[in-house]
Amino acid sequence: MQSTPVYTTYSTYTLMKVYSYYRLLLTSILLALYSGNIAPTILGDSNPKLYGFTISIYFVLNLITLIRLLNNQFNPDDKQLFIICLIDIVALTLLMDSSGGISSGIGLLIFITITASALIMQGQICTFLAAIATIAVIAESVVDILFHNAKLDLLMPSGLLGILIFSASLVFQYFARKMRIAAEQADMQALLAQQLQELNQLIVQRMLTGIIVLSPQGQIRLINDSAGRLLDLPAYYNLDGKNKINLVDVPALQQRFLEWKASPHSRLSPIRLREHGPEVQLSFTQLEKTDDPDVLIFVEDTRQIAQQAQQMKLASLGHLTASIAHEVRNPLGAISHAAQLLAESEAISSHDVRLTEIIQNHSKRVNQIIKNVLQLSRRANPKPEKISLKGWLQRFSESYRETHSSDSEIDINLQFAREDITITFDPSQLEQVLTNLADNGLRYSKKATGKATLTLRAYIDRSLDMPCLDIIDDGPGISAENQSKIFEPFFTTDSRGTGLGLYLSREICEANQARLDYQGYSSHDRRSCFQISFAHSEKTF
Repeated sequence: MQSTPVYTTYSTYTLMKVYSYYRLLLTSILLALYSGNIAPTILGDSNPKLYGFTISIYFVLNLITLIRLLNNQFNPDDKQLFIICLIDIVALTLLMDSSGGISSGIGLLIFITITASALIMQGQICTFLAAIATIAVIAESVVDILFHNAKLDLLMPSGLLGILIFSASLVFQYFARKMRIAAEQADMQALLAQQLQELNQLIVQRMLTGIIVLSPQGQIRLINDSAGRLLDLPAYYNLDGKNKINLVDVPALQQRFLEWKASPHSRLSPIRLREHGPEVQLSFTQLEKTDDPDVLIFVEDTRQIAQQAQQMKLASLGHLTASIAHEVRNPLGAISHAAQLLAESEAISSHDVRLTEIIQNHSKRVNQIIKNVLQLSRRANPKPEKISLKGWLQRFSESYRETHSSDSEIDINLQFAREDITITFDPSQLEQVLTNLADNGLRYSKKATGKATLTLRAYIDRSLDMPCLDIIDDGPGISAENQSKIFEPFFTTDSRGTGLGLYLSREICEANQARLDYQGYSSHDRRSCFQISFAHSEKTF
């Protein structure tokens, strides 16, 4: 990041305005004194016409210059500044000559012009201007001696004034150069501080962890994007005291803050500000060790914690399922094989054949349970990819129909609120989840209506700023008493089910930082609806 310091342009313009005010004030006074005949023995004494003509033109030029500066129509460069100062030297020299020469005291005003030029200009041009002024002062005295019978002693004060002007120019150039260097360094430091602040703001805003800075008076000074999204608050970066939100405007946050103040070392319970919204964990800490410090609040999405717990759970299940495979699967295979042999026996009665079928059916069910548990424990960490939901769902729908072509006619209706919905998910695991939900939805739709129908609706939840996918069927729905149990392992209302489908689907979603919920009925109609809330594609952990 590179920027040019703005000190020189700004300072030159400001100093030039101040100097222009001085020039106009000076010429106004000199013109008023001359017009009022207040000091006739000093101003214009030697040549009144030259004095009057010079001061009038000088006044008009100064007035025009100031007006243009005030209207921002004039931002002089070094050449223009040189011409302005040269006009001042010429005008003051003519005024001095028409007022009796060096003894009038007007020559001292050239000293101010040279001093000002050293401040508003840089380089050798200032020295050149000082040399011109020195020559002009001495030349005026020489003219007086040659043409106005002035005494030769007049050269002494003229020479001293010239030396004073030249010396002052060099001294003020030196100090002006030091001031410019110091100002440029200050500007660079200020620019660097501003860039660091902007960088800090960008980092804070892009952090996946929510950040809130709270003033001692309970005013929220800073909320980054993640905290704003998790707490449903507008994100802003405002440390200048002009705060927009007070803690009392967020009662749940205020309650946790008061609990922390009462017991700083206790762990606070998570909060959820909206139904179906993200559950967040708040952590408080003081920014300074003072009596009245600012407070920093970390806002963490518990899905990250759940993801870590999920990985630990899978590791434990891996050891468990290894034992299940050896201790259960082998005897189960023997039982199933024995039942098959028994069913093929000629001596078995028809009633006993039915019993062998029951044995085989339940053996298959137990074997499927073992497969599902093994699948859960052996599942590798997800490999999330950015997925365009519209194209992916279209391909999934076609593939599902082809796979189930032997079944009765399947109707999968795709609806998209937007064309550009993007999610981050492991594609193979997403297919596994949707296949399970589609199997359930189509089965219950056919039971209730005689038609295997399913609707997949993709949209952006505006309140959460998250992509969502609704899986809607025409089945009877899930009773209120069972809604809290459907995601528990081995819970099923179907005698042919294993009770692991929805449990596995939710576990997979959580491993991909998404959430699977049963919504009861769709908000759009009275149809049974499951909802997958995906993490923001740019803010996954």
